[in-house]
Amino acid sequence: MEGALQESEARFEAILEGTPNGVVMVDADGRMVFVNHEVERLFGYGREELLGQPVERLIPERFAAGHPRLRRDAMHLLERREMGADRDLFARRRDGSEFPVVVGLNPVRRNGQSYVVTSVVDISARKDAERELKRSNDELQRFAYVASHDLQEPLRTVASYVQLLERRYGDRFDADGREFMAFVVDGARRMQRMVDDLLTLSRVGSHGVELVPVPADEVLDRAIDDLKLALEESGATVTRAPLPVVRGDARQLEQLFANLIGNALKFAGPTAPRIEVGARREGAEWVISVRDHGIGIEPQYFDRIFVIFQRLHGRDEYPGTGIGLAICKKIVERHGGRIWVDSQPGAGSTFHFTLAAPQEG
Repeated sequence: MEGALQESEARFEAILEGTPNGVVMVDADGRMVFVNHEVERLFGYGREELLGQPVERLIPERFAAGHPRLRRDAMHLLERREMGADRDLFARRRDGSEFPVVVGLNPVRRNGQSYVVTSVVDISARKDAERELKRSNDELQRFAYVASHDLQEPLRTVASYVQLLERRYGDRFDADGREFMAFVVDGARRMQRMVDDLLTLSRVGSHGVELVPVPADEVLDRAIDDLKLALEESGATVTRAPLPVVRGDARQLEQLFANLIGNALKFAGPTAPRIEVGARREGAEWVISVRDHGIGIEPQYFDRIFVIFQRLHGRDEYPGTGIGLAICKKIVERHGGRIWVDSQPGAGSTFHFTLAAPQEG
C-alpha cells in the first residue's frame, strides 16, 4: 500500500513538473510544498529557497498584507477558479521586479490534507502586444480624423467653385464642357460623403459615451424617423417586434440601426422593401436582427462586406462609399458584441448583432 502511495505521489509531482506553466502547491498554512522548474525560471529563485516559505514571497508587497485572507478562502474552493483574466494581477521576482500574470487555483486533497495547486502564466508578452495594438489603433484613429477633417475644406471649395463656374459661365460651355463640369461636381460630392463616413468611423472609439441601459425600441424609433423620407419614397414597410433594454451608447446604436435599414433600402431589388426587426435573448446577451427581402449576398462575401471600402457592386448600380457596414462592425465591437449576416442570393439578408443585457440589481 505504501509503495503504491509513493508511486502515486511521484506520478502526481511528475505531471506538475512537466506542465509548461509555473506550478506552486501551497498547504493550509500558506507555505509552498512544491514548485516546478518553470516557477524557478519565472521568479529567479532556486527551488530550495521557496519550499517551506510563505507563498506571499512571490506576491508584490502592496498586495501581500491582504493575501492570507484570500489564500484561506481559496482553501475552501470546490472547483477550479481563474484569476487575472478580467483584472490586473502581478507576481514578484527574486530581484523585486513585477510581471503580469493569470493565475488558476485548483483545490486538491492529498493524504487527508488540503492544498491549493496554483498555476501561474506570465502574460507580459500579451500585455505588451495589447498596448502596442491600442497605440496603433489610437494613431490610426487620429490619422483618420485629422485627414478626414482637413480634406473637407478643399472639397467644399472645389465643389463650390465648380458650381459657381457652371452658374456664371455655363452657357459658354458646349455639351462636353457641361458634362465634364458635372463629373467634377459629382466626384467632389462622392468624396465629401466618403470623408463624412471616415469621420464617423474614426469617432466610434474616440467620441463614444459610457455604455448605459438604453431602450432599443426608442433608438429604433429615432433611426426610422431619420430615414422617414427614404422609407416613404421607396414604399418600404418596417415590421418590428418589441425590442429590449440593452447596454449601449444611444447615438451609436441609432447609427447602427440607420445603416442597416438604409442598407436594406439600397439593396431591395425591384420590389418595395420589406424590413423586419426582432430580438431574442441568449444568456447575458440580446441578439437583434434586421432582415430584408432584397437581392441577397453570396456566402463567400459574408466577411468581406464588413471591411472598409469593400464593395460588391459598382457605384452606378448601387451608390455608397463602402464604409457603412464597417461602421456597423466597429460600433458593435465597441459595445463588446459581434455582427454577422445570413443570406442567400435573391432571398434577402438578415444581419444579426449582439448587445449585452443590463446587469440586474
